[in-house]
Amino acid sequence: MSSVARGIFWGNLCLVVCAVFYIAWWVVAFRPVGAIKGWKSGWLLLPAVGAGVVAVVFLARALMAGAGRGALMPNTAIFVAGVVAYFILLALTWLAFKRQPTTELVLIVLWAMIMLVELNMLAGSGVGVPVAIVFLVLTILALVASLVCYVLFYRLSGLVGFIDGLIPLAVIGLVTAAFDFAIFF
Repeated sequence: MSSVARGIFWGNLCLVVCAVFYIAWWVVAFRPVGAIKGWKSGWLLLPAVGAGVVAVVFLARALMAGAGRGALMPNTAIFVAGVVAYFILLALTWLAFKRQPTTELVLIVLWAMIMLVELNMLAGSGVGVPVAIVFLVLTILALVASLVCYVLFYRLSGLVGFIDGLIPLAVIGLVTAAFDFAIFF
């Protein structure tokens, strides 16, 4: 495994850990009956944030080390497209769907940008285009599912709203874990 692939692997593994703790917090703090609020559940966000920060460090190092080597397109183009997409989605969800803006939209778009940069670099450096295409499709499906859940969340209540809030966390965690599995094997 190349140093770039190894950095991406560890960064993604940290993202999966982040998702697991975020899911644990969601399950405890937002369950429809018997939710536990405040620091009794909020402490679960500390390892989630810690794992997220470590993931960013691993991924930034790996992506900078691999910059210009084998990528199919410039990573800056993906980042610029991601920033533009965020503002378009923010306007669309807020104005067209009356969805209150929250940090979840930032996290969803940021995750998709990270995945696209990883796929761009690994496809161009030998992981293989077929594997990259499979994960590109999975990333797009996860992005769309997450955006649908994001838009619907405040329109739902009870168990349905609880599950709707879990879907993006679970789908993004699973796609990231599957990608890590593909990198490792």
